[in-house]
Amino acid sequence: MTSSRPNEPRLPGHLDHSKMMKLLGYHLAQASIPTNNLFKNKIGQEFQLNKLEFTILMLLLSNDEVTPKRLSTAINIPAPNLTVILDRLEKRELLARTRSQADRRVQHVQLTPQGLAMAREIDQLSDVMEQDLLSHLTEAECGMLFELLKKVAVHRRV
Repeated sequence: MTSSRPNEPRLPGHLDHSKMMKLLGYHLAQASIPTNNLFKNKIGQEFQLNKLEFTILMLLLSNDEVTPKRLSTAINIPAPNLTVILDRLEKRELLARTRSQADRRVQHVQLTPQGLAMAREIDQLSDVMEQDLLSHLTEAECGMLFELLKKVAVHRRV
């Protein structure tokens, strides 16, 4: 598996990447370059969000009765770090933390009306970004790519 095969696209820099072509982490890092750039230009700058903040907004958009503990587990971030991010999003009035009516010890995180509007807008924008990013792949290839990545991700240790 070398990068010097005639029909294999060359990566920028025209260096021999063959020693790393067997490493999943290397391929993920290379694939993240265009996704990171697209995110930065379309969502990061426009909405002043980093990837973790974006992920939190999308998870809140898709789920009810989200607790900080569930968020922390879902995105694999320590609770104290999550608190800092939630504080920042709450200060921007994108989310609110409220006590559960059923159990006052439990805190829920939910989108505010302003956060809901932003989350819906960036959700639609992210669909367009994905179409642009993956336009050179067939529908079957996209399905296969996502399925294989999910199989790798499901075995993470949290």
